[in-house]
Amino acid sequence: MPPIAPTMSRLGRATIALYNSYDPTKFREAHRRALARAGPLALAFDLNLATFGFPFPSELTTPKEISEWVATTTSIGEHGGFLKELTEKGRFQTFPYPNRGFPPQLGEAVLTTRKPAPDRQVLVDEVVAMLRSGQSVLVVFGLGPKGAPREVFEMCRRHLDITPGGFSLETCTAMGAVAGVIAHKLRE
Repeated sequence: MPPIAPTMSRLGRATIALYNSYDPTKFREAHRRALARAGPLALAFDLNLATFGFPFPSELTTPKEISEWVATTTSIGEHGGFLKELTEKGRFQTFPYPNRGFPPQLGEAVLTTRKPAPDRQVLVDEVVAMLRSGQSVLVVFGLGPKGAPREVFEMCRRHLDITPGGFSLETCTAMGAVAGVIAHKLRE
């Protein structure tokens, strides 16, 4: 399969960011499923993957340990094999909840939401232009029944609605749509 885009030396890196909006102390099935589904998307569309505020079991301290554990608990993504492969390539990272902002090394934080603030709204073409110019982008998805909390809206200077008109998408559907459209537009 040919590469999605030109060499990464000319492009910024896009990262799928999963922000835990569920219980911050208990790892849930929803965490596992989102992680197992994001791994194959990141691998297939040449993105990185990062989690924020995930309450992983305390004995799991590295991305490798986490991806191996997820692989033993899911049938999604070739039984977690794609997440393990992504991790082996050094493209899966975990972080605590951010205090005043997301790690700058991951790029410009762009929140995916059906309700973008008018003064922060960007189009997917603008996100792709950022990547083409060499700027990295952190595409943030809020996990939980209400999506990202207000503080994440404030931390992200840019907001992206992937739909034409504020349609609510289930998180994994939104992840697939965003990853696919970014990869497609980078090929144009």
